[in-house]
Amino acid sequence: MTEPSSHKTKRPKQGALAIDGSTLRLEDVEDVAMRFSQVSLSEAARGKVIESRKRVEGLLDQRELVYGITTGFGNFKDVYIPVEERLKLQKNLLLSHAAGVGKPFDQSVVRAMLLLRANALAKGYSGVRLAVVQGLIDLLNARLHPNVPQQGSVGASGDLAPLAHLALVLIGEGEAEFGGKKLSGKEALKAAGLKPLTLEAKEGLALVNGTQAMAALGCLIVLEAERLCQLADIIGAMSLEALLGSAKAFAEEFHLLRPHPGQIASAANLRALLADSELIKSHADCGMVQDAYSLRCMPQVHGATRQAVSHLRQILEIEINAATDNPLIFDDAVLSGGNFHGQPLAIAMDYLAIALSELANISERRTERLLNPSLSNGLPAFLTEDGGLNSGLMVGQYTAAALVSENKSLAHPASVDSIPTSANQEDHVSMGTIAARKAGMILENVRKVLAIELISALQGLDFRVGNYKSGKQAELELELAPGQGVKAAYFLARKSIGHLFEDREIHKDIDLAESLLASGKLLGEVKSVISSIV
Repeated sequence: MTEPSSHKTKRPKQGALAIDGSTLRLEDVEDVAMRFSQVSLSEAARGKVIESRKRVEGLLDQRELVYGITTGFGNFKDVYIPVEERLKLQKNLLLSHAAGVGKPFDQSVVRAMLLLRANALAKGYSGVRLAVVQGLIDLLNARLHPNVPQQGSVGASGDLAPLAHLALVLIGEGEAEFGGKKLSGKEALKAAGLKPLTLEAKEGLALVNGTQAMAALGCLIVLEAERLCQLADIIGAMSLEALLGSAKAFAEEFHLLRPHPGQIASAANLRALLADSELIKSHADCGMVQDAYSLRCMPQVHGATRQAVSHLRQILEIEINAATDNPLIFDDAVLSGGNFHGQPLAIAMDYLAIALSELANISERRTERLLNPSLSNGLPAFLTEDGGLNSGLMVGQYTAAALVSENKSLAHPASVDSIPTSANQEDHVSMGTIAARKAGMILENVRKVLAIELISALQGLDFRVGNYKSGKQAELELELAPGQGVKAAYFLARKSIGHLFEDREIHKDIDLAESLLASGKLLGEVKSVISSIV
């Protein structure tokens, strides 16, 4: 019954990521999703997949009653499917479960889903043929991307709707993007030089049972969240310098008395960023006793977010190397359980959403201090030289406030909800994919809020130490140098975002600043000067 792949297998480039179901890293997922790294199946995994399929074929020969192999699905678990109908059963499963709606997932998320589903099948507990695993890999290597709507998963029997849309293209159904064109699944396969599969017993079920939509989102979100935590420290340090704040609250001995790892890491970052600051030294005897919480408590607040991100990373490192379909095929048994249930990810994604929201909350408060003449320690109102005629950065703070408020709504946990499905057979669901999607929206908002703070901090630093009046960015000088890390960030950002002499379309500055953060250029520049930033 086993047959060679009906796909024309694309030979991966030398150095391709060899998946084996057990050793995938989050960074590997990002490399494949964002940088189109090639993928192959390890030899060890090939052997496991072949053996698992042999056990399924043995069950078919014995005509045993096994869920999803010789029966229907969900509430149809007790309906026996005759031998002659089993191929149709697998195709019908994908067609009927492809009920997603809404905007499609980004290409990077779809690529991550393909990789994670292939890796789960590569563990050798799903009972599929090599052709199925290789088919997913071929889509990745050909850069053929199924159209997968974002909405429709309740995150319990796996991400059924998203994964069904993902798998449809394997059998020549559904829709996909290839070569910049939106095509039918059949047309896309043909254009890529691939052929559709005919799914056999168990294979449709193995393709749709799993947490790969929420896990794919989680992988990409957590890696970007780690970078945003570092950027929050950098931009916060810039704001502290512009507000004539103190670095004393970041002393190592102080934080070792409350040794939360995230707090210690953030405090260390801030010390490094502010090291050798002439600006801080210039007001050492100003008489101010302590700074506001949004400055003084950056290690505690940023650090708490860091630990939430770290917690999600730990969960994802397990999840992306787990067998999450059902039933699972063992040497001596076929076991039905609930490894497809998304609760571990759902709760962690909700936790992350709350934690990321706090990065934006405290950032917006620093922006307010920079713009408010009652709080800014002498900076001009709204950081403009001709207030009244010019509004300066006034409405940038409005935007930050709007985004922070939006985050508060989005941060309401999805995982505390459950609506039964499949005639109450699936009577508790995780809503994990909704939690992941909301966390992704919050992450985008946080980056925008940090971009607004960056623009404000740059303008504030100009008034403190910048020789900007000529208006020529090439001649930009610092009369009093801030800390080494702050200075590196300042000069890089000022290459693309000029001083605000008079009112202009602020959204363009925000877009430039956000692009600078998203591209990794600002973080990379600071790390080139201070390698200890984590």
